[in-house]
Amino acid sequence: MSVSLASPPVHALALLVAVLTAALLALLAAIFAGFLAHWDGASLPSALLHAGTVFGAALTLLCSLIALGVATLT
Repeated sequence: MSVSLASPPVHALALLVAVLTAALLALLAAIFAGFLAHWDGASLPSALLHAGTVFGAALTLLCSLIALGVATLT
């Protein structure tokens, strides 16, 4: 008989917190990347393009790390 350390709702809540944290970190990275690109002399559309690229890359990386952690723990 195996004993689980936490019930499934706790796992779901922890996963939700991890994904929301990843989204927040990706959003902060995108804001800083867009600001730095605009500060460096890029036009506003170009700065938004940089911000969107950084957001997508950061969110992909963080969510794949979360998926790797979930796969390792289960």
